[in-house]
Amino acid sequence: MKNHIILFAVLFLVSCNKQQSNFQNDFEAVKDSLKTIYAPDTRVEVFDIKLEKKDKTLSVTGETTNADVVSIFNDQLTPLIDKTGAFHIDYTIDLLPNKSVGKTKYAVVNNSVANIRSKPKHSAELATQAILGTVLNVLKIDGDFYLIQTPDRYISWVDHGGVKLMTAAELNTWQTAPKIIYTQTFGHAYASKNANAPIVSDLVLGAQLALLETGKNFYKVAYPDSRVGYINKKEAVIYNHWIKTVQPSGDLIENTAKRFVGSPYLWGGTSTKGMDCSGFTKTVYLMNGFVIPRDASQQINAGEVVDSNLAFENLQKGDLLFFGKKATDSTKQRTTHVGIWLGNDKNEFIHAASQVRINSINPEADNYDAFNKNRYLGARRYLGVEDAMIIDLKKDTTLKL
Repeated sequence: MKNHIILFAVLFLVSCNKQQSNFQNDFEAVKDSLKTIYAPDTRVEVFDIKLEKKDKTLSVTGETTNADVVSIFNDQLTPLIDKTGAFHIDYTIDLLPNKSVGKTKYAVVNNSVANIRSKPKHSAELATQAILGTVLNVLKIDGDFYLIQTPDRYISWVDHGGVKLMTAAELNTWQTAPKIIYTQTFGHAYASKNANAPIVSDLVLGAQLALLETGKNFYKVAYPDSRVGYINKKEAVIYNHWIKTVQPSGDLIENTAKRFVGSPYLWGGTSTKGMDCSGFTKTVYLMNGFVIPRDASQQINAGEVVDSNLAFENLQKGDLLFFGKKATDSTKQRTTHVGIWLGNDKNEFIHAASQVRINSINPEADNYDAFNKNRYLGARRYLGVEDAMIIDLKKDTTLKL
């Protein structure tokens, strides 16, 4: 209700001053209000709307993932502007997913890792990654690239070669099939029940494939594109068994995190092929049964605040530590880095910086990290905390990685 009051207050001011107003300024005021209310984080919502004026025609064009935005522009703004009779309004706001996706509103990652980019081209910045078997929502198709949304709601572009498009019926078949989850940091699927057989593909930790058959030493599996492979049973477990038996804890967080020590830093990476700081924490928590926000600046808004005095006190193993630029009189706080508290007598934390490494906040320690200690912003606890931004895979049975 509060959001609507704010919005209609803006619209009222627009209507009262219409005869003398600058239409561009009026539009920008409404657009800014809508963005603040409905799309404050454009990493997880599309909000790209603009106004162009030519002679007596105003053209409002763009796209959004929020139906309320389209409705408000169509139902509220147009009548107010039309009261002057001075302009014709032309609206072409695209609600995503749009018609370009047809019936294939979903995609499932078909490679060991899908590289998801900020723009629809291979040379664009790596925004994030998604692991084999991950279900993606397809928002639009632009040539060989698809605008998609990951389970953590991150929106970016993936090339067609990394995923398999699916209809709702095809996705249902994929989702209801029994699965295995790969539990080694890196490995392969083979063309037959022989480790010397030709390789079907590489695999990374957390990959999921449909289970076709359980043999003595191998699982026979199917890829989203129907390729068939064999995986050593020592390297994977049946997904339903894994999710039922995994017991998230500080110790499991630590054990998982230490498996990646020495792994290379990769901006945008969220897999064992390479990971950035928040991709590292995301991957660790994934293998403890949680889907958490993608970026450090999003992760700091989830969970429970601990150590509000910034004294490294009352921390527990598995808590996330955040670093960056502290707020000043003229600037806001900026979160740029995240790590995981290990809670040992060495006051250590583990994080991805150049590579996954363990550092200490103790000045006497050989691995003392003065740089990050001096830009510490606080900590958040995820374990045992109910939060809409932290998806518990034990409870959310409809979500597939």
